[in-house]
Amino acid sequence: MKYEPAVREWAELGEGPTWDPATGRLIWVDILSSRIHTYDPADGRRTVMATEQHVGAAKPRAGGGLVVNLRDGVGLYGPDGGFRWLLHDPVPGRRANDAAVAPDGALWAGTMRYDEAPGGGTLTRVAADGSAAEILGDVTVSNGTGWSPDGRLMYYVDSPTRAIDVFDFDGELAYNRREFVSLEAGAGYPDGLTVDVEGGVWVALWDGGAVRRYAADGSLDQVVELPVRRPTACAFGGPDLTDLYITTARVGQGAPHPLAGSVLVVPGAGRGLSMPPFAE
Repeated sequence: MKYEPAVREWAELGEGPTWDPATGRLIWVDILSSRIHTYDPADGRRTVMATEQHVGAAKPRAGGGLVVNLRDGVGLYGPDGGFRWLLHDPVPGRRANDAAVAPDGALWAGTMRYDEAPGGGTLTRVAADGSAAEILGDVTVSNGTGWSPDGRLMYYVDSPTRAIDVFDFDGELAYNRREFVSLEAGAGYPDGLTVDVEGGVWVALWDGGAVRRYAADGSLDQVVELPVRRPTACAFGGPDLTDLYITTARVGQGAPHPLAGSVLVVPGAGRGLSMPPFAE
């Protein structure tokens, strides 16, 4: 599979690509620059919006606007750009990281400490009314989260474990955690992930310079080699959800590749699942 540059950008920590079918745009964030980006592949049009805090993820809302996973909690931007907190939960030294919308429209929001101290992060389910339930504590770098096509499994990454775990999922709760895939030494660290219509799990490998697809049985099926050392996450987009978009980072590299920080795309990589908007 061959990549192409989709958006040339110098993002410090590009993350969280998400296709918004309502607008036909890709949404992604630069966490450390506190920016939310959009990109329309039909005409190349882009927008950039600044946030007042580091932003780990931005996802479409059912009522228009965005739900955002910010340093101090989860907030809502309206279609007019107005902001309000949905869950304000500041913890000194902690920030938001990746997040995903579950089949029922709830946001599963991850956190981590800036110093990446072991056990300093969480994974929390945030409902549309702002009610929150901590699903996982003792997390170090909460990252990729996704669901199987039938919604009965949830995949999850705590990056330093070098593993993708899988849970049984009942619509609101994840339980019976076990290892789905363990990465070999030297392969990098699993970061953001997405699931395709066949149940294959695509994961970006931080410090691994690649995106891998694991079949539903956990076997390694495909590898997309990339020129950048730090791909961060991937998601299917485009009108038929067949193009794989990959965010990347420049942070922590003395001489990053010229495409580090850009969004890459692999046309016709597969077919992704339609992601629900946040139910608010």
